[in-house]
Amino acid sequence: MRTTLTLEPEIAERLRQELTLGKRPLKLIINEALKLGLGLEEPIQQQPYRVTPHSSRFVTGIDIGKLNHLADDLEAGEFHLPRPASP
Repeated sequence: MRTTLTLEPEIAERLRQELTLGKRPLKLIINEALKLGLGLEEPIQQQPYRVTPHSSRFVTGIDIGKLNHLADDLEAGEFHLPRPASP
């Protein structure tokens, strides 16, 4: 069935966002939304995403991409330390 719809601005913007992803045509996006909204189809239940942690020698807050900067800072700190007075 063909019909003409007048969409609210926020709905039209959300549809544009979906279209920019380029994965589905407008017809499919609207039909899926209407099926869910009208209760003709149950939403897909997805498993929550789980992250598997692993141990690392790096410390939180240190950017591994800037380790050279850290080494430079440490080296500069050693250079400026006062030497202990000899007795």
